[in-house]
Parts: sequence; C-alpha cells; structure tokens
Amino acid sequence: MTGYDGVTDYYDPALKRARLALLAREQGFVAVAGMLEDTAGLSAALARSEAEIVVHLAAQAGVRYSLEAPQSYVQSNVVGTGNLLEAMRAAPPRHFLFASTSSVYGGNTKLPFAETDRADGPVSLYAATKKAGEAMVHSYAHLFGIPSTCLRFFTVYGPWGRPDMAPIKFATAILDGRPIDVYGHGRMQRDFTYVDDLVAAIDRLKDVVPELGRPVAHDSLSAVAPFRVVNIAGGRQTELMDFIATIEAALGQKAELNMLPMQPGDVVATQSDTALLRELVGQLPETPVKTGVARFVDWFRDYYGRA
Repeated sequence: MTGYDGVTDYYDPALKRARLALLAREQGFVAVAGMLEDTAGLSAALARSEAEIVVHLAAQAGVRYSLEAPQSYVQSNVVGTGNLLEAMRAAPPRHFLFASTSSVYGGNTKLPFAETDRADGPVSLYAATKKAGEAMVHSYAHLFGIPSTCLRFFTVYGPWGRPDMAPIKFATAILDGRPIDVYGHGRMQRDFTYVDDLVAAIDRLKDVVPELGRPVAHDSLSAVAPFRVVNIAGGRQTELMDFIATIEAALGQKAELNMLPMQPGDVVATQSDTALLRELVGQLPETPVKTGVARFVDWFRDYYGRA
C-alpha cells in the first residue's frame, strides 16, 4: 500500500507526521512525499504503486479558509485532481474512490440530502471545487472506463482530526478558559460522522465497483459511465448546542459561548439519506455522538497532554 501526501503547513505538520508514523507500523506501507500539483512526481508514484484501488483523500479542505486562500483550493482540488485522473489513464485502477463533501448540496433545503438531488448551487468555493472534482471524475469514468465512486462525507470528527475543525477548537478553548465562537447563534444542525464509521464504509465500498447498466435500489449510478455518488454519514441530525454540551460533559468543564451570526459559505443544516449506502454495503457501525466525543476527548488529552 502506498500513501502520497504533501504534508503541507495548512495546519501543524507534526500532527500529519504522527499519523504517518502510525501508518508506517503497517507491513508493506510506503509513504511518498509529494504534491498533487507535481504532475511528474504524482504519475511516477502511481506507476510504482501498481495500485488496483485508488482512494483520493488529498484536498485543501475547510469552508472558511476558502474565503482567505481561494487559489489553494483551485490548485489542489481542481488541478491536483485533474492530474491524478490523467495519471490513471496509463493504468486504470479496478476502482477509484474520490472524497467529496456534503457541502456540494449547498443551498438545498430538502432534508435529508439524497445522492440524486441536484447539487449545482454551492455556497462556498470549497464546495464548488469538490463539485468540479466530481464532474471531472465522471468524465474520466465515461471516456476511459475508470470505475469511480464519489464519497460525500458529512462532518467527520474523532481522534486525529484537523485542528481547524470544531472539536479541537472547542476543546482547546474550553480547557484554556477562553470563549468558543458559536456560529449561527447555535441554531445549526449537523449529521456528525465518527471517523471509524467512515473508514468502515470506505473499506466496504472499495470492493463495490460501479458497473454501467447495473443499478441497485436508490442508486445514483450514471447512465453513461461506471460512476456513482454515495453519501457517508449516520443519517441523524445533532443540534450544535447539544454537540457542545457533549464536549463539555466529556471534558468536565463548561464553555463560555461567543454567539455569532452565520459564517459566509456555511449552511444551517445537513442530514444524509443513507439508503444507497446501506443498499451497497449493508448495516454499518453507528457510533453515538456521546461515545464518539468521549473517544475524541481521550485522544485529545493524550496527544496534547491536557490531562
């Protein structure tokens, strides 16, 4: 198994290196340092790997940062994804899985979000670049027969998560005695997905290869390509204030709240229709938010020394 990672400084590279150190313990794992924008390096690494399954998780992530550094999103998520697709033309994998996002549903107000809903109204550049990635993946699936699945992740949280996401930001501020910024005046809802549940879904989906002309119930399978879109989530909404209360309980300390209006690019609510996911892979682990947050807090205290 080969991992290709730029280890950029968007957030603390030490956290990324610690993750890589865990992977290095796995027999046969090879780490390659490189950027998606490096066409030659990416193509060479892919060729050496002789990969039968390619899981494309690399991206410039985050809705809010896309307001500050839009070009990094275009370069990584559009140009970088295009480079990987082009590299796969030489030796198409048995299955290509592309990490997308629930943000592509944009301003949709119908809940839960289903894969067959229209997703052409993104409200952030991050979402727009991910939707562009989905479109490019579809075109390569059609033109070059690369079986592809786009995975729309819903608010993933848990150990080893990004420091720019709410759990680490909230936990750090609470333990430091600083107020936490609560956007949308706390009236937002999210379909939180525990990271282990997400990994279990990807692990099963990697062997569920889209086949042109062979749809299943609830399918998003393309009419012209071996391509489908699949939501990955628990299918349940959690109020933001309830999520904060769960973190407070796990930490044993109350938060000081700084209530703020909605951030540009954010949406009020997300919820996934998971019928297609369960049709494809059956019943999946469903870690309750209380359990997932407790595991996150245990990791957070250990990794950051905040006992």
